[in-house]
Amino acid sequence: ASLITDGTNHPSSLPLRRKITMTSSHALISNLTKDWIEIMERWQLHLFWIPPAIITFATLIVNPALLMCIFMSPALRRETRYLLVANTLIADILFLFSKLVTMIGNTVRAEIPWFVCQLFTALSVTTSSCTVITVTLMVIDTFTAVRWPLQYHNLVSPARTSGILGVVWLMCTIYPVTLMMMAMKDEIPNNKVALCLTLLSFGFFKAKNMRGIEMYFFVSAVIFTFLICYCYIRLYMVTRTQGIWNRRFSRARVTVLIHGVLLLLYFVPGLVFASEIHIFKEKNISQELVWISTVNANVFMMLPRAFTPWLYGLRYREISENLALLRHRRRESTVS
Repeated sequence: ASLITDGTNHPSSLPLRRKITMTSSHALISNLTKDWIEIMERWQLHLFWIPPAIITFATLIVNPALLMCIFMSPALRRETRYLLVANTLIADILFLFSKLVTMIGNTVRAEIPWFVCQLFTALSVTTSSCTVITVTLMVIDTFTAVRWPLQYHNLVSPARTSGILGVVWLMCTIYPVTLMMMAMKDEIPNNKVALCLTLLSFGFFKAKNMRGIEMYFFVSAVIFTFLICYCYIRLYMVTRTQGIWNRRFSRARVTVLIHGVLLLLYFVPGLVFASEIHIFKEKNISQELVWISTVNANVFMMLPRAFTPWLYGLRYREISENLALLRHRRRESTVS
């Protein structure tokens, strides 16, 4: 009798319980996917995939060219601001690559392995977080250059900047990869899904870890908001006596405004995604949630990736000159 009573804790029952958990998790993911696809087909929301496809192909052509200009020039590699721009471009390339692959798979309704979907989800979250932090570092870099002009090059040397960027990538990778490993531990590796979306990937953690995910995004938003506001307020206080705010089109003023616009464009999708997680927690799959998620993923998240090469890359005279030089050399080699 004692053996029967304690059977739920017996080691032989663990594989059975694990199988039941896996089956229920697979059923949850399958149901969420079916509901999402049904709403998308009802409202023809797959048409929202056309603009990001165009932006992705254009950006994947421009960004590598700008990276070549930066890394092939020893002078640009020694400038902190260009290293930060390069890191932003690299993060955007990886984000757009993951977006393109999942978008193609979703369009053709390919059965994507759950592990691969989790991998692209981790890559998307990592690169998005890295981009926001890097643009925040650009504001801090501008503030440092204005506040301590004589000590600037010693404070933010290229070697120190590279080390900081390495730490940023490590910090941005830890949490998404940890979530992915937890999913792989509790899920059947051979499961496949017909729709790979970041929000649906987080659906697996709905019962156990959704509060931790909400806390992660909330704390990140608070920290970034504090850093950005502090740097902008201090930057304005330091520069208001220098007359740059009196000249409408001064280079310093335009630089600060560009930082502000891109920070807003990169930051808002993260806040919208945090609201998506909250709605998903309260209502599961709803028509409003699918609309918000589709617009956020295919419009809001794509806008900063479309503007960054032009606002940052081609605006800097040194980069545009190097790009023109590369085009000239290529034209000469083609003619010869």
